[in-house]
Amino acid sequence: MPGRYLGLRGGPRLWPQLSVTSLREAARGQLMAERILGKTLATVSLSVALASVTVQSSGCCSIPACRNTFSSCGFHLSSNIMSSSNGAKGNSHNKARTSPYPGSKVQRSQVPNEKVGWFVEWQDYNPVEYTAVSVLAGPRWADPQISESNFSPKFNEKDGHIERKSQNGLYEIENGRPRNPAGRTGLIGRGLLGRWGPNHAADPIITRWKRDGSGNKVTHPISGKNILQFVAIKRKDCGEWAIPGGMVDPGEKISATLKREFGEEALNSLQKSGVEKRELEEQLHKLFSQEHLVIYKGYVDDPRNTDNAWMETEAVNYHDETGEIMDNLTLEAGDDAGKVKWVDISDQLQLYASHSHFIKLVAEKRDAHWSEDSETECRGL
Repeated sequence: MPGRYLGLRGGPRLWPQLSVTSLREAARGQLMAERILGKTLATVSLSVALASVTVQSSGCCSIPACRNTFSSCGFHLSSNIMSSSNGAKGNSHNKARTSPYPGSKVQRSQVPNEKVGWFVEWQDYNPVEYTAVSVLAGPRWADPQISESNFSPKFNEKDGHIERKSQNGLYEIENGRPRNPAGRTGLIGRGLLGRWGPNHAADPIITRWKRDGSGNKVTHPISGKNILQFVAIKRKDCGEWAIPGGMVDPGEKISATLKREFGEEALNSLQKSGVEKRELEEQLHKLFSQEHLVIYKGYVDDPRNTDNAWMETEAVNYHDETGEIMDNLTLEAGDDAGKVKWVDISDQLQLYASHSHFIKLVAEKRDAHWSEDSETECRGL
């Protein structure tokens, strides 16, 4: 227990000098110190876990959250964050504090960097409450309001078919509501998010090697590394190029979400005939049954986050080494995607939210070309 380091320091020789009242006061002080330190260490643990992925921010338009739209808007917690203990630093926890709130005119209460952390005392903190009408209407993907008598969510555990566990460990519950593990956002309620607490998404990154007319891998003339390509979609809502992806349905495995979302957005599976869907499913099974790389999993700094609801995602890379599987699949935009195409991977990419950094991680893992700058190539994570 952390508290053992905060015990009475005087040693046995001082005990006779202490009254019973003094001992009780000292014990209460020690217990309070243990609780504070325990919570602080839990917060630091979140930051340390997330520190393994260093992410740079990129542009993102403020957009409403359609049920199956890719949900990783914003950039991910990085080694610069000691989220709730020291407050946000630099570019950390920015997207979750932006105004107006996506799809509305709601202005968040302003949260300065030094007051993001929950363990920074702020008696005057007065966040705005907002939950979108579309969420309050009670669609199947949304929770009821906390105040409803028949709603008793099991936070921090699997609640029936609904996953309420966070990928970053336990989160605090205050006044019956989950508390954002990354800190204050200036807004309470759920905003556009359906679930109280973590809202889980999955993002498939499909890659292949770029090849010339003879089928040989294309090497970048400066870096000398092979060029990797990935399947990108152009979002209908904000017109930016992005990785396909969407929300995990209750009871659905992440692997199923990854395959379903790629099929819907990059192959237009929802509009296929029965025969076409069976053929498509056969090819998708080959692609998604291969070995894969989990690029990132955990909390996402998303503009839809609130003090009580936040996004988490798992980004996974499926690589078609020979290109033969994807040769048998015709890209066709569907669902939330307006366009779809293969895109060469490099540091020149301008993608939605933090997707460029996910792609950079894939390039590094596959030892593919990323930058013409040799220092950038060698820096790694």
